Amino acid sequence: MKKSIKVLAFIMCMIMTLSVVLSGCGETVAQPDDKGNNTVADAATADAPKEFKVGIIQFMPHSSLDNCCTGIKKALDENRINYDVQIGSTASPVDDCQGYAARMASTGEYDLIIAIATPAATAAYSAVRNASADIPVVFCAVSDPVAAKLVDSIEAPGHNCTGTSDVFDIPSQVNIIKAVQPELTKLGVIYTTTEPNSLSQLAALKEECKKQGIELVDQGINEAADLPAAAAALIPEVEAVTNLTDNNVVDNMAVLLEQAKAANIPVYGSEIEQVKKGCLAAASIDYVSLGKLTGGLALKILDGANAAELPVLAVEISTPVFNTDVAAQLGLEIPEAYADAEKVTTAE
Repeated sequence: MKKSIKVLAFIMCMIMTLSVVLSGCGETVAQPDDKGNNTVADAATADAPKEFKVGIIQFMPHSSLDNCCTGIKKALDENRINYDVQIGSTASPVDDCQGYAARMASTGEYDLIIAIATPAATAAYSAVRNASADIPVVFCAVSDPVAAKLVDSIEAPGHNCTGTSDVFDIPSQVNIIKAVQPELTKLGVIYTTTEPNSLSQLAALKEECKKQGIELVDQGINEAADLPAAAAALIPEVEAVTNLTDNNVVDNMAVLLEQAKAANIPVYGSEIEQVKKGCLAAASIDYVSLGKLTGGLALKILDGANAAELPVLAVEISTPVFNTDVAAQLGLEIPEAYADAEKVTTAE
């Protein structure tokens, strides 16, 4: 009998001890949610990975920038990063992007901002600085981030801002033009006078044309509405037109293509999507790949890297691409040197 009492007492003691242990650990016990899944209470989630939120600002809707955004989203989706995308309207992209950036910088909801194209990047960078917010900015498709005052240098950005550059392969572009039109003497280009990347590309294009014995005739515009008149003034003076990665020109390229087609002169694009829309050829970079590269930089920063110390990256290899429909319409041959170049037809 005494032995039974001792056993019973021991059992009761163990039950009381277990009850105390369980009550002390109650905050970490998994509980079923309304869907029947187990969720861990707040104390246990203290050590869980942080859920990040990224804001993406795209300057305006056009094919090159759309492809950048596609690449960025792929990189973020593969790592289950939350994000939302805001795209400036064609009518007022600068004002729109400034508004998006100001909200993202001030609400405290965002851990990082990705900005596609130079005007969006400058809006995001300025908004973060004005709000004194510790939010990194990662830019995409900024041709000259130093001239845009986003970084101190390509190798050492120096600020809470870095990103990727869509460096236009101008020597390859001029080589394609000369191969297609070896007798060409005057080449035209339209650029936005307020876009830093367009100004730096224009300078590089002038230098390359000079090397190859081509006179470059340039026509500046202040906004997209100026494009029809600029094209009308430029086209009669030249034998071909080439595009830069200028947002106003690319977004309204149909106007330029229509006038060039009427004059039976080719327009050379700055990437493949423009060639699909009616340009003859381009030394094209892959904007989806550029977007994925940008997303990779953002992931590094979210993982703890310092944006000020991450060099600006670029997709350095360009690919020649030709539109066979346009070549046939203009009565031009694809040069033998580019027989293996990518071929596309005009998208309807």
